Amino acid sequence: MNIHEVIRRPIVTEKGVGKKEAERTLCFEVAPTANKAQIKAAVEKLFKVKVEEIRTTNLRGKLARRGRFSGYRPDWKKAYVKLKAGEKMPEYAEI
Repeated sequence: MNIHEVIRRPIVTEKGVGKKEAERTLCFEVAPTANKAQIKAAVEKLFKVKVEEIRTTNLRGKLARRGRFSGYRPDWKKAYVKLKAGEKMPEYAEI
């Protein structure tokens, strides 16, 4: 997989921005088959920073209803990437 297949998009929420400012942690939606080594390599290459730690979680899709039709959103994977001390915090608009 190339880096754009591994990292799908940054997650910009209140919680994600708070973690970014307070704990030097970035939050991304990643490919469900990506492992921590692939995520680390992709972040280091894309943002030119050093990664200290990665935590991942698999999230189940929520129930979605439209009138009488119902189904589930797709399952997805989230990664929290903590940068090493002294690394410049990237802005998502710089990609």
